[in-house]
Amino acid sequence: MIGTWIQTVAQSWLVFSLTNSAFLLGIVGFLSSMPIFFLSLIGGVVADRMDKKKILIFTQIIFMILAFALAVLTQKNIITPWQIMIIAVLNGVVMSFDGPTRQAIVVEMVGKSHLLNAIALNSVAFNSSRIIGPAVCAILVSSIGMSGCFYINGLSFFAVIAALLWIKHVHVQPVRNNSALKDLEEGLRFIRRNKLILILVSMVAVSSLFGISYAILMPVFAQHVLHVGLKGLGLLMSSSGIGALVAGLVLARLGNFKYKGKLLILSSIAFSIALILFSMSKTYTASLVTLFFVGGFSVMAISLVNTILQTIVEHEYRGRIMSVFMFTFAGIMPFGNLIAGSLSQVIGVSLTIMISGIICLAFFLAFNILSPDLRDI
Repeated sequence: MIGTWIQTVAQSWLVFSLTNSAFLLGIVGFLSSMPIFFLSLIGGVVADRMDKKKILIFTQIIFMILAFALAVLTQKNIITPWQIMIIAVLNGVVMSFDGPTRQAIVVEMVGKSHLLNAIALNSVAFNSSRIIGPAVCAILVSSIGMSGCFYINGLSFFAVIAALLWIKHVHVQPVRNNSALKDLEEGLRFIRRNKLILILVSMVAVSSLFGISYAILMPVFAQHVLHVGLKGLGLLMSSSGIGALVAGLVLARLGNFKYKGKLLILSSIAFSIALILFSMSKTYTASLVTLFFVGGFSVMAISLVNTILQTIVEHEYRGRIMSVFMFTFAGIMPFGNLIAGSLSQVIGVSLTIMISGIICLAFFLAFNILSPDLRDI
């Protein structure tokens, strides 16, 4: 994951360096997640029908190949925005199958009683890399160049593949008499019948469409609002990562506690307020502080949704339910990136982020009113 974050930051800076366009930053973010919108539900069906470990090994190999392709093109100095966009689309296709499978395999390894601990610890691993990766990227770009950053990410997948080969989990092979399309229909019907699941995935959808898109605008914010350059961008993203890491550690420590729903509502509202405050910041210090809380409360909310979903869902639907989670989390995100990139070109990056925070706050307050059952979980 450190390698992935190194590539993410380097790629964003590469696109901005080639184009100097906030709109194209949004386009690349849009294309990287767009396949998830179309394919993640199919990925959930595949996860429910096949050995999840084998799926993950295959997806990691493809991720590695794409990282090396980006590295070679950049090293040869023939990289273009179009090539970056194509690689972004292919990464999105692979993520459509990797994401639901990765989420669904957790309970097969730890069981429901340790599910929140496992999801929180996974968040800790993810966000530790989120702190280290951007900061290291700022140093590596000046020493080994952007292509070197992409090579490092490609090499990092060898460790991931080795870890997957060592992992032992209880694989439950379901008996499937239906077609894949019928399985998909059954999964969607199961969600439609469950109001709580609908509310949970709607909360994720709102965050993805209006909230998390702030991240795609970070290079613009660093350059044109704070004037801190690539090094400052790395520290801004690391600050958000530190907040996320702290939130993950808190959740891991709490374990299987009562009233997860109340904490979910509170953390969602707090995330919205922190995002509004970040949009108003004009100094580097204020931005670092507010991003700490933006990262922390967003990860806390998403982790709680993930846990609640996997706790209440029946095992035979787990892959498909997590594919809907991925659909609302990453599949809708490209539309948020596109809206944020386009809007920031017209009204500026600060006002765009402020409007996003206000919309999120309004929705989360409404969900709190419309779903009193959520507070009792």
